[in-house]
Amino acid sequence: MYLGIDLGTSGVKSIIIDEAQNLAAAAASEPLAVTRARPGWSEQAPDCWLAAVCDTLDALKAEQPAALGAVRGIGLSGQMYGATVLDAQDKPLRPAILWNDTRSAAECAELARRVPDLQRLAARRPTPGVTATKLLWLRKYEPELFDRIHSVLLPKDYVRLFLSGDKATDLADASGTMWIDIAGRAWSDRLLEASGLSRRQMPQLFEGIEATGRIRADLARRWGMKRRPVIAAGGGDNACGACGAGVIHEGMGTLSLGTSGVLFVANERPRDAGAMAIESLCHAVPGRWHQMSIILSATSCLTWLAGRLKKSPAELARALGDGPRPATELIFIPYLDGAWSPVNDAGRRGGFCGLTHLHDDAALTQAVMQGVGFAFLDCARAFRAGGTKFQRLMAIGGGSRSRAWLSMLATSLDVALDLPQSSALGAAFGAARLGMIAAEAADPAEVLKAPEIGATIKAEPTLLDSYAEAFLRWEGCARLCQGGPE
Repeated sequence: MYLGIDLGTSGVKSIIIDEAQNLAAAAASEPLAVTRARPGWSEQAPDCWLAAVCDTLDALKAEQPAALGAVRGIGLSGQMYGATVLDAQDKPLRPAILWNDTRSAAECAELARRVPDLQRLAARRPTPGVTATKLLWLRKYEPELFDRIHSVLLPKDYVRLFLSGDKATDLADASGTMWIDIAGRAWSDRLLEASGLSRRQMPQLFEGIEATGRIRADLARRWGMKRRPVIAAGGGDNACGACGAGVIHEGMGTLSLGTSGVLFVANERPRDAGAMAIESLCHAVPGRWHQMSIILSATSCLTWLAGRLKKSPAELARALGDGPRPATELIFIPYLDGAWSPVNDAGRRGGFCGLTHLHDDAALTQAVMQGVGFAFLDCARAFRAGGTKFQRLMAIGGGSRSRAWLSMLATSLDVALDLPQSSALGAAFGAARLGMIAAEAADPAEVLKAPEIGATIKAEPTLLDSYAEAFLRWEGCARLCQGGPE
């Protein structure tokens, strides 16, 4: 048996898979709280992560003690970028600054000034999301606390420290910090120094499939584990999600339609995004990289609309049916939380363009879905301009249950969207697979296979022109929503 633990922003999910990679057990935590003391801020108490992980494993022991007791390998997945700063006693000095915190926009320019060849080393431009700019912010605004920083860990690696006592991380998650030489797959002293840090404050680096240690003996006893399982380095949630979907080869990709939206494509070499705010990161598999764009508000846009209309998101989606729909002239810009990609603009905001008395709930719903689709297209064009090619993507995430939405996405991007048969895919599943590889020294290509496809949504040829014309209008409206003072 193999255990996958995924630390999300809103909660923890832990699953157990057997030797045939079938789901044997699963447990989820209560929702995790996020504090937002100021506009653009997003923080979380690290110790709530530990409590949530323990809750899920206690639940697994209560419900499936034999499965948990037989676990041989553990994989960790987690929300990326979060700055978890510890003192000399390994206690958090403050709440973690999360991935979607945008306070460090000014520090992006500062980091670029400090390292003129930053893009050559990191293969991308800095954004407020990366850990490096968060540390620059702490250095500027909380200098006394900054001087007490003994270690910096990513969220899932704080969980690892609790589980095994090891300070370790994987290259996929660590490359989101902007302290990694992406091509060399190692910490960059120059990038660390630009944030006022050094290697002694960093965890040890591993490939995602490698074991970083074993679970503590007292915790193994607590959860009835017959032996102390090895813990794989694992990966950030997006890399682990890709491992769960078998996306490890050149040109394979996923389109994740969740609270946020993610376009993820695997590469066989690091690929510089040029002037675009596209993330180029190491994959959880040795000798692989990936590019990634994050749309901060995806299904959350539909949730927002549902709240205004006093309906559920599922009700709004069902009203559109399952078939293809011509593009609507009503434009929606989905940047309710700002923009990360393909343009880094923390102050960009959302809105409707072309609204009239005639637009009903269905028209607003389609405009929101189409607007999210065009944000994905904006990212896809930047990928393609840099030489990354893909003809099909695997659609994952809660929004992929709407066939109408998938049709809009497929036609907007002019790709085929594959829907996996299994609903067990995800970051926790990918983490469990990495735990299997670490425990058994298995071949990653054999373990990380793509799932069976249940359905494919193709672009509607007769509607391609309609969506292309609507996208041009969307681009013009998006420019009107670009950032200014918050």
